[in-house]
Amino acid sequence: MKKARILLVDDHELFREGVARVINNQADMEIVGQADDGLEALTMAHELRPDLVLMDINMPLSNGLEAAGLIHTNIPESIILMLTTHEEEEKLFDAIKVGARGYILKSTSSAGLVRGIRGALEGESSVPRKLAGQLLAEFSKLSKKAESAASDDALPMITQREREVLNIMATGASNQEIAETLSISLQTVKSHVSSILTKLQAKSRYQAAEFGIKQGFIQRKK
Repeated sequence: MKKARILLVDDHELFREGVARVINNQADMEIVGQADDGLEALTMAHELRPDLVLMDINMPLSNGLEAAGLIHTNIPESIILMLTTHEEEEKLFDAIKVGARGYILKSTSSAGLVRGIRGALEGESSVPRKLAGQLLAEFSKLSKKAESAASDDALPMITQREREVLNIMATGASNQEIAETLSISLQTVKSHVSSILTKLQAKSRYQAAEFGIKQGFIQRKK
């Protein structure tokens, strides 16, 4: 079994040791590197190209949100999960905006941590239950603002690459077929698909495609 390679980033060594122990005890994942600040995390992410970066939000030098944005931009195939001690709506929204797949509380159990990581690796979003509704409400507000603005770019949060993925996805193509068409990795496709579903508040690929057609990003074949 190929293990998922994880980069762990937190400025508290004792906490890192505990999390690393839990992860390394799993048959399907391993810690390949540890960093104690955002700048070191960015450097190590470039070197290691991990499958997933598990990163604290509040750190010295470059904080987790800044580092997450840079890693997502430069290494989009690396999934990012944020760690925090508080259920903070604003930071959750900021984390999603910079490219994080989800948000795990440090107070969660070992089983909850592993479950969140596995879910993210499978393309799911990890969000504390109490904050999930608030996150969807915030994206709903943004969607309504975009519609009322009647601008040429009806979905300003969707990147050009995500639009390309959405167009191919609407044909019923699998993640593997999308990867082959765009010449990108399967993991990168999974990351884009998850991001599209989150941003469009879509429960399925079909719903995302229907929304794309409605907004004019996807042209129906005649």
